[in-house]
Amino acid sequence: MDTAKLRGLGVAMVTPFSSNYQIDYPALDKLIEFLIGNGVNYLVVQGTTAETATLSDSEKRQLADYIVKKVNGRVPIVLGIGGNDTHKVIESYAKFDLTGIDAILSVTPYYNKPTQKGLYLHFKTIAQNTHLPIIVYNVPGRTGVNMTAETTLKLAHEFQGKIVAVKEASGNLTQMGYILRDRPSNFLVLSGDDGLTLPQISIGADGVISVLGNCAPAKFSRMVNLALQGNFTDAAKLHLGLIELIDLLFVEGNPGGVKAALNALGLIENVLRLPLAPVSDSTYDKIKKEIEKL
Repeated sequence: MDTAKLRGLGVAMVTPFSSNYQIDYPALDKLIEFLIGNGVNYLVVQGTTAETATLSDSEKRQLADYIVKKVNGRVPIVLGIGGNDTHKVIESYAKFDLTGIDAILSVTPYYNKPTQKGLYLHFKTIAQNTHLPIIVYNVPGRTGVNMTAETTLKLAHEFQGKIVAVKEASGNLTQMGYILRDRPSNFLVLSGDDGLTLPQISIGADGVISVLGNCAPAKFSRMVNLALQGNFTDAAKLHLGLIELIDLLFVEGNPGGVKAALNALGLIENVLRLPLAPVSDSTYDKIKKEIEKL
């Protein structure tokens, strides 16, 4: 795979639900066209923002197949396949028709808190059992375990061409700095924090897998690509204009905030599956005002 396809703005897509909590495919159509039409570089399907933990296996397969057909090769597609049971993750690869999928996003195992050796062996086993490029996803705030720069770099060097990138959502600029300094030349480092994307690109990051990109794709895509071009003056203006919205999107958790924003845009219903719930009315009103400013 040409890893340049994964530079820039990747959007961690929400899964729209209708009022009966079923997947809302007409709303999904609108969202896909909105994102592609506003310049996103690629789509990430069935990540955290998609409420993937609440999707059945059959829904996951149907949803992925539907998005692949709807996108029809216009942008690359990354599919989230991860978990805290390595054997089940491998089984998931076997069950999916991965035709039309360009890469896999695989999160560090959650809840059971493996050691660094366990993390290494987990991703080593995945790399040995799938033909697709892998983006490893480090998000200690959700999983309860941080994958260190040393472990990330070991995977990057030993599995070049297979483990091709990291989505680094630790919020630790020092940790990201070590990865950037010592990575292989073809290994991408992607931000997992919308609010840190600009400073992270300034020290060498290659882009972001974003929540904000769902509801502000044009502005955020422009900011990311200006920064990648070295135009930090104009990128900073866009960044500062977006920080309040970024803050509001996460104040009551993700994806509650971004679903409220997409609802304010008229793209989806403001519906989440339990145990997640819509944001409060006061937060919704604040998000709507920021959306209207855009």
